[in-house]
Amino acid sequence: MNFSILVCDDSTVARKQVIRCLQQCIDADIQQATNGAQAIELLKTNRFDLLCLDLTMPEVDGVGVLEYIKANKVECFVLVISADIQEKMKLRVAKLGAIDFINKPIDKTRMNGILHKFGIH
Repeated sequence: MNFSILVCDDSTVARKQVIRCLQQCIDADIQQATNGAQAIELLKTNRFDLLCLDLTMPEVDGVGVLEYIKANKVECFVLVISADIQEKMKLRVAKLGAIDFINKPIDKTRMNGILHKFGIH
């Protein structure tokens, strides 16, 4: 069984960068969502082991997706990837269940470290 990952970011460039980094770190089936609403729809019909989630997106933002995951008890590691994470926001998303944070642009070494830390490899 392959590891399943959902990458959610409204930026095509950012999604491609995250996917390229993930492919260098882990063998996985990777799907994409262009905003939080699309991610929620995919979470309703698919099981993902990991969600790489941007915070600032149209329709439903990353916090909204985390609130959905928590409210519906979706079992999935969530890694927040954002260009600007204030300390207050880090605390908020951690309380909602995010396992860690990676600043954009994404760093392969940091990604690999987080994946191994949580036994995702």
